[in-house]
Amino acid sequence: MRDPVREYKENAVRGASPVGLIVMLYEEVIRSVRKGQREIASGNIEERTKSLSHAINVVGHLQSVLNFEKGGRIARDLSVFYDLMRSQIMEASIKGHHQLLESIATEFSKIKETWEEVDRRIASEPTPPVGAAAPVGIPNRPSAIRRNAALRR
Repeated sequence: MRDPVREYKENAVRGASPVGLIVMLYEEVIRSVRKGQREIASGNIEERTKSLSHAINVVGHLQSVLNFEKGGRIARDLSVFYDLMRSQIMEASIKGHHQLLESIATEFSKIKETWEEVDRRIASEPTPPVGAAAPVGIPNRPSAIRRNAALRR
């Protein structure tokens, strides 16, 4: 029997735009960071580590699909941001620093909102011709994102 939650996530991934997939990955980072905060509060070191390691992996994936050729400065800035966030998540995990995780979740939420706006704008524009270039800063491997967006724990 299929897991309905997993099936729902897989269907959402299949139907998402490339930018929508980025939004989903940001949501996954935020969810994992929030779970890490709850685990800090409950004193569960093993689950805290698991949740925050997952967040680090998702951030690493976001960084791995950046298109530096088309994204230019935006892609470079995002790469620096991802490096910083992975480092801070690691620090928060080691030290059990709840407030640092709050700051990380807030930063990812702000950028997620920007990606959501980009997705809305793209969706409202006329469909580009087949083979047209993706907007600047959009990852260059949407199929890789799609394959990995249905992250399992």
